Amino acid sequence: MKILAYPLHIINFTQQFTYLNMMNITRDIDGDYYLVKVIGEVDASSSIHLDTALGEAVESDKSKILVDCSELNYISSAGLGVFMSYIQELEVKQKQFVIFGLNDKVKNIFQILGLDQLLTIVDSEKQAKEMHGI
Repeated sequence: MKILAYPLHIINFTQQFTYLNMMNITRDIDGDYYLVKVIGEVDASSSIHLDTALGEAVESDKSKILVDCSELNYISSAGLGVFMSYIQELEVKQKQFVIFGLNDKVKNIFQILGLDQLLTIVDSEKQAKEMHGI
């Protein structure tokens, strides 16, 4: 019985450790725009970090916000909800907001939910910058 309990405990610890490292967000202010880069997987527990990063970008004095999702592998409904929660605030504050670099799987999710009609989504950083005259 102890033999079974010990390996299960180790497995659970390893899964929690990996789980905590599934997502990373970087922020960069470059001249006229605020860049948020999302790396890894956004799920229910990590979406709070995405919310914090986007909130800081929206509250910044930069009117142009670019979100680099070129290394985003997965997004849950909670992560999608974070993007949706800022749509009205972006309009009210007249922020130019562009998401770029979505892989096909993640882009398909945005399209199924109609978020591509509510948010500007382009394929590359170059396109995102061109849209804002950067």
